[in-house]
Amino acid sequence: MSKEKPRFRDIARNRRAFHDYFIEERHEAGLVLTGTEVKSLREGRATINEAHAGEMGGELYLFNAYIPEFHGGNRFNHETRRPRKLLLKRREMASLFGAVQRKGMTIVPLSLYFNKRGFAKCELGVARGKKEYDKRATQKDRDWQREKQRLLRHSTRD
Repeated sequence: MSKEKPRFRDIARNRRAFHDYFIEERHEAGLVLTGTEVKSLREGRATINEAHAGEMGGELYLFNAYIPEFHGGNRFNHETRRPRKLLLKRREMASLFGAVQRKGMTIVPLSLYFNKRGFAKCELGVARGKKEYDKRATQKDRDWQREKQRLLRHSTRD
């Protein structure tokens, strides 16, 4: 697993991914974007809930990520759901492709953010799908933790 890096500003988070998948590994990747895409991201208007990453021509791409058109852009505006190239080291890409092919994992974008230098980054997760009973167990555990905190809070007031 890669080290946890400090984020400067979140643009979009994929909260659904944590509900649908077990996240095994995390990787940080750069994005190849056009000027109007960066301006639209700086306004914080992006969605990655339905997005996924995959191989195309030996490279890693982000598919189905929605970055709306920049309102100040004219005829040079970008396509909203075009495939966007992800920038990773060759060794990292090879390990991701291997996990997908051998182990049947999925590469899911977890968040889009700007780092401290102002570059747009995408946090990717190598994920294994949850079954329905796994989702119920996770929900049950989360509810129990919430109830436990509530009980502790009320017992300290007395």
